[in-house]
Amino acid sequence: MDNHYYNSKDLDKFGNIAEYQKELADKFFSYYGEVFKDSHLTAKEKSLIALAVAHAVQCPYCIDAYSSDAYEKGYSEAQMMEAVHVASAIKGGAVLVHGVQMMNKVKEIGM
Repeated sequence: MDNHYYNSKDLDKFGNIAEYQKELADKFFSYYGEVFKDSHLTAKEKSLIALAVAHAVQCPYCIDAYSSDAYEKGYSEAQMMEAVHVASAIKGGAVLVHGVQMMNKVKEIGM
C-alpha cells in the first residue's frame, strides 16, 4: 500500500506553489511568516494552536508539520494531545449546535 492520496514528501514541496502564481504565493508566505512570529502570543503558543487547528481541519500535512514544530518547541505529548482534545470538543460542539437548525426545520414542517 505505497499508493496514498496524501504523500508525506509533498509537504517538502509546499514552497513550489509559487510556480503557478508567484505573486500570490509570495504574499501568502509573507503573511504566514508574520502570523507565526512572536507578538501578543509567542511563536510557541501559536504552534500549539496550529496543531489543534490542523486536526480540526484534518490536514495531514499540517498535522505532520505542527506535531514536529510543537514537540521541537518543548510541548509534551500530553500537552499536544490535550490540544487535540480541545479541537475535538470545539468541532463536536459545532456539529451539535447546528442540530438546532435541524430542530427548527422539523418544528416548522411539523406544524
